[in-house]
Amino acid sequence: MADVIGTLKERSLHAVLKRYIQPDEGRHEVRVGRYVVDIFDDNGITEIQTRQFYKMSKKLEFFLAEHRVTVVYPVSRTKWISWMDPETGETSKKRKSPKTGKKYEVFRELYAIKPLLTQPNLTVKVIMVDVEEYRLQDGWGRDGKRGSHRMERIPVALGEEYAITCRQDYRSFVPETLPEQFTVSEFAKAATVSPAVAQKGLNVLKHMEAVEVCGKKGRAYLYQRTEL
Repeated sequence: MADVIGTLKERSLHAVLKRYIQPDEGRHEVRVGRYVVDIFDDNGITEIQTRQFYKMSKKLEFFLAEHRVTVVYPVSRTKWISWMDPETGETSKKRKSPKTGKKYEVFRELYAIKPLLTQPNLTVKVIMVDVEEYRLQDGWGRDGKRGSHRMERIPVALGEEYAITCRQDYRSFVPETLPEQFTVSEFAKAATVSPAVAQKGLNVLKHMEAVEVCGKKGRAYLYQRTEL
């Protein structure tokens, strides 16, 4: 893995992950039907998607009818940010972001393809990545950072991987620290994510029968883990 990172440091996150997952470039960019896929090998089709899963819905439907498909979703675990001045091209010294990425961020994307999640040929793999991110200082506000554009993410280390295929895999996304019955806000606190991510996550987990609604606590729904 270290060799992959060192060799391809100048390339995009997508290219690095593609080489890491399948070093044989002859298996990259292969046409399957009317589409070209990132990787096609003995493990089936692998597509690396950094965001906007909804855009690949039709393609996934086509593939899943006949092939095993793995969708790889990288999450920036630790991030160092450098800012580039759009006028001078000067780049600032990198600084570590106080935010830490969580595996639960995949819920935003899974929610967008929820009808496909029950397909037995589908696996979603979350890969945690430490990255150096370069942003153009072209946003609004005095410092030009809000609403700015991301230019590149360069991975410097690969971390944990989480494969999600079956109900038990989805159950592993329910924090062990939660009580037997819990609300969306309690889930958000235990997973250290926003209420919006927690809401989407529990919606997905309920769809996959990893949790179920078991009552209400005031105006909030109560959830509990299902029996495996």
